[in-house]
Formats: sequence, C-alpha cells, structure tokens
Amino acid sequence: MSNPLEDMSKPDVIFCIGTNMTECHPVAATGIKKAVARGAKLIVADPRRIPLADMSDVFLPLRVGSDTALLGGMAHVIARDGLMDESFVAERTTGVPEFLEHIKQMTPEWAESITGVPAADIEQAARWYAQADRGAIYYTLGITEHICGVDNVQSLSNLALMTGNIGREGTGINPMRGQNNIQGAGDAGALPNNYPGFQSVIDPANQAKFEQAYGHAVDLEKGMTKVTALELCGDKIRAMLIDGENTVVTDPDRQHCEHALRSLDHLVVIDLFLTETAALADVVFPATAWAETDGVCTNTERRVQRLRAAVPPPGEAKPDWWIVSQIAKRCGIPGFEYESAKDVFNELCSLSPLYAGLDWDLIDEGRHHWPVPYKGHPGTPILHQDEFENGRGVFKLIDYRDPAETVDDQFPVWLTTGRRLQSYHSRTQTGRSAGIDYLLAEESLETHPDDVAAWGMADGDWCTMSSARGSVRIKIKATNRSPRGTVFCSFSFNDVPVNILTGSGYDPVTQTAELKVCPVRIEPIRDGVTAPS
Repeated sequence: MSNPLEDMSKPDVIFCIGTNMTECHPVAATGIKKAVARGAKLIVADPRRIPLADMSDVFLPLRVGSDTALLGGMAHVIARDGLMDESFVAERTTGVPEFLEHIKQMTPEWAESITGVPAADIEQAARWYAQADRGAIYYTLGITEHICGVDNVQSLSNLALMTGNIGREGTGINPMRGQNNIQGAGDAGALPNNYPGFQSVIDPANQAKFEQAYGHAVDLEKGMTKVTALELCGDKIRAMLIDGENTVVTDPDRQHCEHALRSLDHLVVIDLFLTETAALADVVFPATAWAETDGVCTNTERRVQRLRAAVPPPGEAKPDWWIVSQIAKRCGIPGFEYESAKDVFNELCSLSPLYAGLDWDLIDEGRHHWPVPYKGHPGTPILHQDEFENGRGVFKLIDYRDPAETVDDQFPVWLTTGRRLQSYHSRTQTGRSAGIDYLLAEESLETHPDDVAAWGMADGDWCTMSSARGSVRIKIKATNRSPRGTVFCSFSFNDVPVNILTGSGYDPVTQTAELKVCPVRIEPIRDGVTAPS
C-alpha cells in the first residue's frame, strides 16, 4: 500500500475494484464507511453486486476478466476531457506521448462492448476520480488473480499517474493483502527473485552481501515459483516443505496439485492442524498459533508489529522459525544459530534497507511503516511523496486480452470465486469453531434467479458444476448479487472443492493463477442423477 489505513477516511473519491472489502477486510472497511458518511463519492467495480456496491455512488458491474478494458476506457476519458494533472505528469512521469496515443482507441464505447458497463457510467467514474482533490484506489485479489493481473495493476498505476493521485495524504494505490503478514513474508525474502528487502538475487553486489552474511555460497539464479515447483514434483523436485499453507484446498486444479504432492519422495508440512495437505505428508511438525508465538508481522500498510505470546504452546508445538532452523542444522546448513525470534528479526534489519533503522526493541509500539532507512527515522506512512525510487513514474502500454478460457457452448457460464465473511480461506481455523460454523455451515452457489429458473431449478436445489478439469456438487442459492450468466462461490469448504475446477491459466510475470475466471456448466441433480440443463 502506498498509504496508511488511517487515510481510508480522507479521500474525496474512492475507487474500489476487485475487492469485496466489507467481507474480506471488515475492520479496515470501516474507513471506507467513514469516508462515505463524510460525503466522499464511492466508485465500485465488481462482477457481483457485493455489499460495498450497495453504498456506492456509481457501480460498474463489469464482466469477469475485463478489468483492463474498463481501466483503459477510464484513462481515455481522463485524457480526452483534459482532466490530467499536467504539472505532476510533466515533473514526475515519463512515456506520456506514447501512452496518450495508445489509449486513443480505448473509447468508453469500446470498453462497454467488452465489459458490459454502460459508457456513460465509465465516463462518470473517470471524471469523478480525475477531478477529486484526493482520489484513492483500493484493490484486492479480484485484480491480481488473472492471467493479466500485472496488466491490471499497471493500468491502475496509469490512472494514478495521470491524475497525480499518488504520494499525498488520502490518495494512492492500495492493495489490501489477502492474509496476515503476506507483506512481511515478501519483505523477508519469501519470493523467488528477491533477497530480504526486495533486493534482486541476480545482482552481483547483493550476492556478495548475502554470501558474507550467511557464511556460505548463495544461488546465482532466480528461484522458482510454486507453480513451477508443483510442475517439477516427482522429477527435478523430490522433496518439499510446505509451511502454514493448505495447498490442496487453496491452489487451482486440485487434482493436479494432489498428484504432484503424492509424486514426491518426501513431503514435510508445518501447520497447526492436520489439514488436507498435511494429511498427505510424510512428516508433520506442529507449529505454534499466533497467541502462542513471540515474533513480528508486517501488515498490509507496511506497519511493523510485534506479536507477543499470551499462552504457552500445547504439547510439542514450536514456532516456525525454530522448526526451520532445526531442519537447516540437520541438513548441515550454517547460519541458523538463532536463540529467539528477536535474533531472526534483528538479522533482517541488518540486511534489509527497508528495515535498517529498526530493531526488536524499536517495534514495541508498532508505530513504524517501512521504509525506515536509518536509526531515528520516523518511518514512511506515505510512499512516493517527493520522488519515485527509480526517478520517474512510467506509463505502461496495456492491451486488453481475454481470459485464458472463455465461455462457449460446452461451458456457457462464468464462475468467479472468493471468500466469505463467516469463514476464512481454507477454514483451517474457522472451520474448527462451532460458533463460526453455525453462522455458515456449508457452501452454496450464488446464481441469478432468472438463471435458476431457466435451468429448471429452484433455490436450495443441488447441481453439478463442471469445468474442463472436473466437477463438484453444490447447492444453488438464488440471489441478485450475481448477474445473469455468472455464478459465485468460495473455495473455503473441503466438501465443495471448487479449486478442482479452476486453473486455466497463469499470469506470465508472477505465475499467479486465474482463480477469478473459469467457464463452467451447471446441471441439475434430480433423484441423485445429474440432468442436462
């Protein structure tokens, strides 16, 4: 996030796209509600009429996977109507002429033909955002979990650069992270192309730095993503360690994922419970939960926070850092002589420029947002205030492209997936709470009432939903939240393993799966038999 969470209540115009914030980030979403109550205009773009759309001033119900067309249409209107921040563009950006020429073809009428959003609404949204004194963008996985996820984010960046809505209070481009400490994991180097602090692994200077710090040679090439790793299971990869992730439930193309993990010679899982993934493992190490752990996390707004153990861990449960360190020692790898989480974090601070001004004691109050480049630095709640790290913001030329798979006669319905307020992710924890399970005990398929009737079904009926990769059995829920031709469900319930169906493509840059778009076929189940619809 370029701006802190407290800025949520400060914009004049808020553009939320691909984020079901009131369900997925209900606490943070109170900032949006405060801004709207204060009089801010709210623009919401989403294939479904999510609760956030009910409080919006303009709702853009775009077809799943068409975000770049919508954003290109908005950029066209901003340029066409002379709404660019000319001084900001001249002083702080590059690539302007090429960009302006590129978006000439992206008229709102062109965008309407792809997205289904009326051209007049696209124009209104563009004008409101561009004319705001403070315009802020918020997005989540609905933007990134596409084969064009990088294109989507860069298209949002184009809008912010055009209008100067970056580097100031109440503005910015603000991704809401999907899980606690996802930001901190990246900061600590849990990426195939970066050392801690987002330092490139192929930079010779960084290689020398980390060889000296770790006391042994480091790999001289980029690592691989999880997508590649699963493809190589049973071949070049014979063993795997999975820490704190229920891969079998959350990853796309579940059958492929299970086959990959079963083909390993040795699978080790670190987790709190015997999840569906842990059930496949040869060895399972019991980890401590958040209330049993001393440590550090960095949240979605780059705020570095202390975790303090409130209760002792049960049985043989140990912190993740301890388990990983013990495995490393037994593998003969030097440099894992840590005595506490404090030692681990202080090493991170010594190696990452983003954390250089911090140490274990300084984060006790949780008031620092990175980067904190030196001792005594107050932290950086707002990024890009005076300049961009690389000098100037770069306009990207983005073309629209269809999802990896599109609807056809065999699979005529769009499926999009997401999360529920009442259950979290793969329900590893929330699924073990009787109170939460009472609120939402089963998954259902949100379907427009007209589609339900056209398919000869009624609310509460069971159906089979199939894609090119498999089928699942699920109960129909008739609701106007879903538009005609699009259905929605979460991936949280193991008895409705929706990710059997997904996995048609991946972003070529990040290898993020296209979980938000999957063509499917819906067939009624009558008397235990699937009937063609």
